[in-house]
Amino acid sequence: MPQPKNQPSTMTAVLLTGHGGIDKLEYRTDVPTPTPKSGEVLIEISAAGINNTDINTRIGWYSKSVKGATDVGGAGGSAEADDSDASWSGVPLDLPRIQGADICGHIVAVGDEADAARIGERVIVRSLLRYYCDYRPYECWTLGSEMDGGFAQYVAVASRETHAVNCDWSDAELASIPCAYSTAENMLHRAQVGAERVLITGASGGVGSAAVQLAKRRGATVIAVCSSAKSADVLALGADQVIDRNADLVATLGESCIDVVLDLVAGDQWPSLLELLHRGGRYITAGAIAGPLVTLDVRTLYLKDLSLLGSTFQDDVVFENLVRYIERDEIRPVVAKTYPLADIAEAQTDFLAKAHTGKLVLIPPAIES
Repeated sequence: MPQPKNQPSTMTAVLLTGHGGIDKLEYRTDVPTPTPKSGEVLIEISAAGINNTDINTRIGWYSKSVKGATDVGGAGGSAEADDSDASWSGVPLDLPRIQGADICGHIVAVGDEADAARIGERVIVRSLLRYYCDYRPYECWTLGSEMDGGFAQYVAVASRETHAVNCDWSDAELASIPCAYSTAENMLHRAQVGAERVLITGASGGVGSAAVQLAKRRGATVIAVCSSAKSADVLALGADQVIDRNADLVATLGESCIDVVLDLVAGDQWPSLLELLHRGGRYITAGAIAGPLVTLDVRTLYLKDLSLLGSTFQDDVVFENLVRYIERDEIRPVVAKTYPLADIAEAQTDFLAKAHTGKLVLIPPAIES
């Protein structure tokens, strides 16, 4: 049986000390190393991806008092945010918090009721955790929001939420999967996407680029919307057509030509997305980076018999399928750049600039023997 390593009593981590700007992220080398509770494992983190939810949580964008896009206040914080409902779950955040919903690492210790034979496994962790909500439908915690996450050297998390992966990918590639790819796969799963015409907004980002690959895996014809500067990158991911995000979508494609819209953007262009859908078409969203408030003509909704779907909670099969896709080499993430954990401010600044395609990933310092 593998033997556990001796862990240091303290670790390096980035603490979110309050809602606000990048200055609220504090790089520390004296944070207590977590101890796995019953049913949990301790993971030595190799890589941790960056996601919109990290920015949203930091600036308090989930507060219903915030009306703007996620890049408004992304660096300096949102003056509109109300701390009482500024977390992902709508309740006050327990601060300080270690953020980071994407984790790749190795199991180095286990708590009671967890299998010690798992020590040594290279794993990824489901970012939406059902274990802590007794697997009740439509309830979950987000790693890095309701509990400490991956911007550290160690994390303790439920063994049942921790999946071994056997592949030749780098740690940074595996750390690109949990949040973005599960979000994208969940949208496709919920909307029951098959071999049909799918339009994906925000197609060059982490979730969008994942959605392009995962939709193509299902046999869909993919029309991707992103900046023209990233067209070649998104075509290389498998998109059949790329349209500039500032284009008039209806004028470019025509009305009623799309079966499913996967929307990560919302904002002012939102009404045109419903015009693109066939009668009986499906619209599904898991983000609103251009702004959460939109204008809906209810006549378009009911006269075209459209289905509008929200997508957050994930059935267990979603993450299980992703592990199978990885091990069968059916998908491959794009890692745009990696950064030392100490450079999280630079990484989040680059993330907000949206000049990259794919994922940005943080690498914590190695544990000294």
